[in-house]
Amino acid sequence: MPELPEVEVTRRGLVHALPGRQVLRVWTSGLPLRASVPLARLRHHLQDERVLTVDRRAKYLLVRFETGAILSLHLGMTGKVALLPSRVPRHKHDHLELLLDNGEVLRFNDTRRFGAVALWSSREAKEREQAFSRREGVEPLGLDFNALALQRLAARRSVALKSFLMNGRLIAGIGNIYANEILFAAGLHPLRPAGSLSLADWERVVRATVSILEAAISAGGSSIADFLGTSGHPGYFQLQLQVYGRSGALCPRCGGIIERIVSAGRSTWLCPHCQPLG
Repeated sequence: MPELPEVEVTRRGLVHALPGRQVLRVWTSGLPLRASVPLARLRHHLQDERVLTVDRRAKYLLVRFETGAILSLHLGMTGKVALLPSRVPRHKHDHLELLLDNGEVLRFNDTRRFGAVALWSSREAKEREQAFSRREGVEPLGLDFNALALQRLAARRSVALKSFLMNGRLIAGIGNIYANEILFAAGLHPLRPAGSLSLADWERVVRATVSILEAAISAGGSSIADFLGTSGHPGYFQLQLQVYGRSGALCPRCGGIIERIVSAGRSTWLCPHCQPLG
């Protein structure tokens, strides 16, 4: 599933190309996604309108239009967004297409159809965005993501630390890949109760989170399955992964053996020596 770095990579690919472009035509496959918008509504609010900018909140892309309308995209598990010449034929799993005034098309492709498309009109956008944003956790690359804030957020919580990091209502955008890598870098066991961490522990979590997410964005994200950036190229951060998916491999820090356990139903990798539970 695309996580924060992959969505941010997509946003950066779009923000250099979309602002100022006018949407000439809107097309949809008509097949249901996790949340879809009727084609007539999309055409009414987007056709002939110009893009203002592209933002990201958590794992959502927010395409803002000069009218104030917002097109929200969630990539789900297999979604990807591409900018292509309009002559390129549509693929089987393309579900949304915006024809732009420069001859390119913005296409949203989603094989498993767990992604989502939402349209907030100019009249409702402000209220809808505020309500949406309140449901999402603190941004890991934002100013509010600091050790003291996390310690307060985790106070008296017995939930496993990895589950805490992956709770999107608390912290936005961290999924299984990066939670594993963050905890290894911070030297913390995934099953440790979140409420038991000291301020110094949370400082390590913050440093590891920012460092790993920024490195992943610079590498174009992780293409574990089929993620591609807007240019159609895969990411390469998977080549830098230290523990994720590396059962039985040598720990790059101590030379011990990386183990796989299950936490909240998710495969979890760690080095027992570098990340002691006790």
